[in-house]
Amino acid sequence: MPDAGDIADDIAESALKPQSALVDGNSVNQVSIGDKIKAAQYAAGQETAAAAVPGFGLRFTRLVPPGGG
Repeated sequence: MPDAGDIADDIAESALKPQSALVDGNSVNQVSIGDKIKAAQYAAGQETAAAAVPGFGLRFTRLVPPGGG
């Protein structure tokens, strides 16, 4: 998954380019900047949502062998 820095660089770069182009009968369309911003917000939300889940990460338990009681 691309990180937020890569997405931000891609948004800034695509803001300088045209959204669509037609050359020799071939057309090319970019993803709109609004969609890229929404993708960046979604990716940032996924990172914080995973960290907010209780019990997500390391879990420490003490193991007691049977009969060692």
